[in-house]
Amino acid sequence: MNLQEKYTLLDELNKKAELGGGPERIEKQHAAGKKSARERILQLLDPGTFNEIDKLVTHRSYDFGMEMNKVLGDGLISGYGKVKGRLVYVFAQDFTVFGGSLSRANADKIVKIQKLALQMGAPIVGLNDSGGARIQEGVESLAGYADIFYNNVISSGVIPQISAILGPCAGGAVYSPALTDFIFMVNEKSHMFVTGPEVIKTVTHEEVTKEELGGAFTHNSISGVAHFNGKDEDQTIMMVRELLSFLPSNNLEDPPIKTTIDPSDRVEESLQDIVPADPNKPYDMHDIIQKVIDNSHFLEVQAQYAQNIIVGFARFAGKPVGIVANQPAHLAGVLDINSSVKAARFVRFCDAFNIPLVTFVDVPGFLPGTSQEFGGIIKHGAKLLYAFAEATVPKVTLITRKAYGGAYDVMSSKHIGADVNFAYPTSEIAVMGPEGAINIIHRNNFTDEERAAKVQDYREKFANPYKAASLGYIDEIIYPRDTRKKIIDALDMTHNKRKSNPPKKHGNIPL
Repeated sequence: MNLQEKYTLLDELNKKAELGGGPERIEKQHAAGKKSARERILQLLDPGTFNEIDKLVTHRSYDFGMEMNKVLGDGLISGYGKVKGRLVYVFAQDFTVFGGSLSRANADKIVKIQKLALQMGAPIVGLNDSGGARIQEGVESLAGYADIFYNNVISSGVIPQISAILGPCAGGAVYSPALTDFIFMVNEKSHMFVTGPEVIKTVTHEEVTKEELGGAFTHNSISGVAHFNGKDEDQTIMMVRELLSFLPSNNLEDPPIKTTIDPSDRVEESLQDIVPADPNKPYDMHDIIQKVIDNSHFLEVQAQYAQNIIVGFARFAGKPVGIVANQPAHLAGVLDINSSVKAARFVRFCDAFNIPLVTFVDVPGFLPGTSQEFGGIIKHGAKLLYAFAEATVPKVTLITRKAYGGAYDVMSSKHIGADVNFAYPTSEIAVMGPEGAINIIHRNNFTDEERAAKVQDYREKFANPYKAASLGYIDEIIYPRDTRKKIIDALDMTHNKRKSNPPKKHGNIPL
């Protein structure tokens, strides 16, 4: 074989690998409204930056005639490239080859990429579209999954791990995405479940469709398994790029700073009357967040799940922060099981990756009821308390209105380690609301007028921020219009914060 023939052979093998399952199957993928694995990677990464690894790997199975059926790449494309100029590792399951099923060989490709990402300190993105374990390989395929899960756990809190579900993801395959930091899904195209509709029908006789059981709507609004959903693949992949722009490459770096022309000392007069004088009247916390962050650009996480709490990423003076905020426009902003778990997970992510936390508080307490108590609100509420107390990143808290009872403590209060605590003049910091307090303090029978007078007296004495400020629990009572400047100044002041918790293997969070 002469030199030219050797180059021609390489050329042929490369072209063969790039065709995956062949033109017909790629066409079938397109007809289903899905891109090929290679197209997805090229869309995710900056143009011309993708470097493929293990392009010519094939499976090593000799059962069921598999030795006669080998495809270069073996149904998985992996490598590295750049997103907005920063290194990112990526793998994509190729549904056109054996239904994207996981073999020992392509599991090894994922493991190689995971180890590289961990060693080089760069995020990893998995694009999932797979029929599950390759049945022809039996336990070897299962071993491959477990190796991937192990690396997910070891990498957790060290590098950002992101999963995009762009097709089916069932059985053991769901646990790798579940171990990563964020899960993206595509409306009506992606599905996740441990057991599918057929198995459920056989075992429990329930009839349920794939979409109802594990579609994007289900996991974004009911189960809370997923964090983002897009209307199609294009939008979903662009959202992954946007999320990465807020995150550091690893736990030893600070998040990337973006230049902004939004003035740090911008005064927002409309905030002066955004909190209603009537404490029982709702308002939308988004209105406050949007007006104080850079360029009104807020990337909300789990926007459709547990809507009584808002979490997401924004920037102040170009620097990324994580925002946690009660939402008085939904269930009056109470804390319950779902909102506590949603916020606790987000707080721990931000803390792991050096992203400061800004907390907006308007919370009347924990949601009462047997379903909450039987469901373990004590344990789940404690997760949020634990997460805020454990977090060593800069923590800035603003109380806009109600901060009652134990929920005041939990929402990043001074007592659990917040660095700067602000309050609006409209804030009410107390054990409970005036009406409930008077009912307990004065059990005697009063006329309606006398009761109203006592409620008003309690409101003037306790339903305000001044008692807390006199004790140093609130650092400053601010005018709402100055919110942006005050938060930015506080974040600047805490920028070099150095705090570490006592050395230990790890704490025992109430799971």
